[in-house]
Amino acid sequence: MEIRPIFSALLRNSAGAILVSLQIAITLAIVVNAVFLVKQRVDKVSRPTGLDENNMFSLRVTGFGKDFKFHTMVRDDMAMLRRIPGVVAATPSPQVPLSGSGSSTVYFTEPNEKGKKEPVAYYEVDEQGVAALGTQLASGQPFAAEDIEYREKESQAVPKSGKTIISKAMAEKLFPGENALGKTIYDNQSQPLTITGVIEHIQGSWVDWNKLDHVMLQPMVTPGPSTLYIVRTAPGELDRVMADVEVALKKAYQNRVVGKLHKVADLKRRSYSSDSMIVVILGVVTALVVTFSALGIFGLATFNVNTRIRQIGTRRAVGARKLDIVRYFLVENWLVTSAGVALGCILALVGGYVLSKQYGLERLDLYYLVSGVAGLWVVGQLAAWQPSRRAAKVSPAMATRNV
Repeated sequence: MEIRPIFSALLRNSAGAILVSLQIAITLAIVVNAVFLVKQRVDKVSRPTGLDENNMFSLRVTGFGKDFKFHTMVRDDMAMLRRIPGVVAATPSPQVPLSGSGSSTVYFTEPNEKGKKEPVAYYEVDEQGVAALGTQLASGQPFAAEDIEYREKESQAVPKSGKTIISKAMAEKLFPGENALGKTIYDNQSQPLTITGVIEHIQGSWVDWNKLDHVMLQPMVTPGPSTLYIVRTAPGELDRVMADVEVALKKAYQNRVVGKLHKVADLKRRSYSSDSMIVVILGVVTALVVTFSALGIFGLATFNVNTRIRQIGTRRAVGARKLDIVRYFLVENWLVTSAGVALGCILALVGGYVLSKQYGLERLDLYYLVSGVAGLWVVGQLAAWQPSRRAAKVSPAMATRNV
């Protein structure tokens, strides 16, 4: 089949073809960049946390009263929590990873703020801190009970034990190509800490931070009067243990407030809520845009069939087969789609460039552009298939009656 006669027929009735081509171009530009953004967001939400977040929960406890002994309460609570069936580990900590709330600082490889430096989110925990978070040590040991400092007042001093556990990602930045275990790092007051453990992988509090996997654990319990408890349970025991813990804590002390219990998985979902919303919105927009483009192609093909009944009948009368008629309209539709796709490639690349410059996003991967082109070709042909088959059913006698 010759392309030239089909192309000439399109030029004689170009308005509809141009509009559909523009619609396809805009669709390609929107869909390719939207799918690329969705993939980035899905990858972000799906990043491994290094935590056992599906089996963890947290709650805040706050004591009050003139003679209230905060550290006594913490020790009693930890002993009680660890005896509850289904509890794997528990630790006090002022913040919870993935919650969006936390504390950060900067550490150096040399005193006086010299050497390499890296920002880090830090968490104050007791001897069960590593176990309560469900993390794995790549090297070193967790804190021992004698390492924990129960601080009586707020202070900028490092823990008295002089020990710390850091994430592997931070260790590799501070000491590239070296074993960080046993190395010394310094805060902005030149106070030293010795690295006694390296966590294989762990995420901190702020999911949009580019140093999310820079985490430090310090062997310390705050002076109160408030703190969080992080509790890790055995798989399948989370809901039951949460109910038991709430009852036990409320019975143990009268002069304190036990806050609402939060699953860490819920805290993670809340932190990623904006990313999840973007995925949903872009997914809906993509589906709608593709649907409207398919309807546009279908409408153009149907219009062309309805306005060419006589032409189709004449071709059938001189020996054209049904397959020839179907192929004619599919090729015509392919030309319209290809024109739109060519323009759409330019728009998609320009759009991707603008997004990367304005919002600091990654540049559009050409794989998505190629896939988008192939996908729109397929959608275009499928949309034109039914009108093309209907055109093939036109008989020469029907065409004559419409003269």
